[in-house]
Amino acid sequence: MNDVATAAPLMPASFKSAVKPVWCPGCGDYSVLSSITKALAMIGKPPHEVGVVSGIGCSSRIPAYTSCYGFHGVHGRALAAATGLKVARPDLTVLVTGGDGDGYSIGGNHFLHACRRNVDLTYIVMDNHVYGMTKGQPSPTTEPDWDSKLAPGGTKIRVFHPLVVALAAGANFVGRAFAGDPNGTAALIAQAIRHPGFSFVEVLSPCVTFRPEQKEWKSIVRPAPVQATDDPALAARRVMTDDGMNIGVLYAGNRPSHELDYGRAPKSVTDLETEFRV
Repeated sequence: MNDVATAAPLMPASFKSAVKPVWCPGCGDYSVLSSITKALAMIGKPPHEVGVVSGIGCSSRIPAYTSCYGFHGVHGRALAAATGLKVARPDLTVLVTGGDGDGYSIGGNHFLHACRRNVDLTYIVMDNHVYGMTKGQPSPTTEPDWDSKLAPGGTKIRVFHPLVVALAAGANFVGRAFAGDPNGTAALIAQAIRHPGFSFVEVLSPCVTFRPEQKEWKSIVRPAPVQATDDPALAARRVMTDDGMNIGVLYAGNRPSHELDYGRAPKSVTDLETEFRV
């Protein structure tokens, strides 16, 4: 009698492609990529059942560095593409990766409505408070007084508060992690993936090239002093007084995720390929 073949257990390496990252040495995104592959191994779905979608920027390179289905879209439109993917293929686990420039500036409108729609996606934003790939311009989360060659004396513009916006717009899961804690980040991402509806995870990911002072984040970040809540009003009060360095789950809501039922049987992948063949 032949032995029944058993699938090899999924490991983080199962989700890594042969493409080598080209980030600057010391970039926090290396750690975030590692955390994502660890989280996917925890979830236990094989790479062909996962889709990773991104826009433009340093962190948006991540789909190429995984062995999952990937889509590298245009600037700021990752959430629109990912929403379409999840609605068309609800069987897939869909992750969206990006940065503070891509997600909160040109992609800000899509961010608001993705939270509102509450489609079952996980949005991971690597926030370094700067446009890293395009040489150091201030981003929506850059401090108003950050002095640089491109913004002498600072922008004097109030910072964008992504966790506040996500909560107000209707995200069903809101949390923050730190790239310097890859295991904690992996656990939080896995929790976000498992939570139904739109999950938003901000990851503080230092840019050692244009914001070398962010190396100090390692000594500043701390576990949030409060437990996660499903009360949006309580979560709002907490996040409005947050200094941006508390990590953990802020809000885990119970709003049903958005489901589409057209009253007809879903089409197979083969049928879809035939329909769109040119």
